[in-house]
Amino acid sequence: MKAQEVNFDGLVGPTHNYSGLSIGNLASQRSVRTVSNPKEAAKQGLRKMKMLYDLGVPQGVLPPQDRPAVDILRRLGFSGRDEYVLRSARRDAPKLLAACSSASSMWAANAATVCPSADSADGKVHFTPANLRSNFHRAIEASTTARVLEAVFADAQRFSHHEPLPSVETFGDEGAANQTRLCREYGEIGVHLFVYGRRGTDGSAGAPERYPARQTLEASRAIARLHHLDATRVVFAQQSPRAIDAGAFHNDVVAVGNQQVFLFHEQAFANRDELTRELESKVEGRLQLIEVAEADVTLDESVATYLFNSQLVSLPSGPMALVVPRECRDAPNVWAYLEKLCRDREVIERIEVVDVRQSMKNGGGPACLRLRVVLTDHELEAMNRAALFDEQRFSQLVAWVDQHYRDRLAEADLGDPLLLEESRTALDELTQLLELGSIYPFQR
Repeated sequence: MKAQEVNFDGLVGPTHNYSGLSIGNLASQRSVRTVSNPKEAAKQGLRKMKMLYDLGVPQGVLPPQDRPAVDILRRLGFSGRDEYVLRSARRDAPKLLAACSSASSMWAANAATVCPSADSADGKVHFTPANLRSNFHRAIEASTTARVLEAVFADAQRFSHHEPLPSVETFGDEGAANQTRLCREYGEIGVHLFVYGRRGTDGSAGAPERYPARQTLEASRAIARLHHLDATRVVFAQQSPRAIDAGAFHNDVVAVGNQQVFLFHEQAFANRDELTRELESKVEGRLQLIEVAEADVTLDESVATYLFNSQLVSLPSGPMALVVPRECRDAPNVWAYLEKLCRDREVIERIEVVDVRQSMKNGGGPACLRLRVVLTDHELEAMNRAALFDEQRFSQLVAWVDQHYRDRLAEADLGDPLLLEESRTALDELTQLLELGSIYPFQR
């Protein structure tokens, strides 16, 4: 059946800031306590969407979360009026306030795992929001993420929504950032590669030494069961502990795939040879495995530039484009490799460079900013089409950002009651623009 892949990008929220909350995310740690620019961050994300839309890649948008999360702070013992809750948290628990003010939902690749209807035994598109239990500031996203996905994909005859996995160590789930679907055509049945960092029942076996492994094998297996995937078309592979210790906290920092092309670093996986043999045996047609050798681009260079956190997308003309962050062009060795890749391989026709530096400073590249959803024509018609991106929506969202976002935000500003008011006003208007209904706690 004919289908297309739609990239649903997470809109950067009004509280985009650099609080260094994510252990193992080197860029996040380096940027801690520097001043952010939420307005420019949101516009950079929108310009990336516009560039992909102009290339002919279908685009959608997902809203930010309600931040600062006053409801979470109340659950943790702060009381009184909203402004008093914020000021008390700023005074007594500034790091807790920072966690409750994170705009990390912008990295929609972690929002959920998605399975197309072609792959599921019941013929529905399946969504499971990630529990993101490894970091408090991300774990509190799951309930709102579920409401957002249910509002965008509301037709129960075509879309199936699951609860996040139990938020315990055994089932640590980080969403689509650790999952790649390989197929001939989007509408044909594909093979799902699930990558895990550790086994939840024995977290010490083969685990990284420096940074925590977030995704568990048990979580990946549970997602495959929930989505009714054919076991013969599922592959589970362990991410290399060395890659995690180098700063590849998710697999999409060292690997990216699209249709029959899989681009990955030599040191991305613990059992590379076994993995490639299994993929070649399960993926129908001509699977093109492109392994980047350490001698060409080091693992450290890959993490620093987010080479693999690029978007590998199919163009209407046939060949693919690789959408890379500006940091790749600024690194001579990486850029030389990319130019050679285009010359030597017919499948990747062009390299497109995007500036998402506000996101990159917090550890999220172009691929982090989007959730991939394969939809048939009927499913596309059945979803909330107000969430789709086009020229008009781009202009509306740029104007919305200009009206509501600050161009400077320091960690000390997070306790400002005006920031909460500005954020809620913006999000209330956005839910009307995207026809999402009352998805936020403050709207209920």
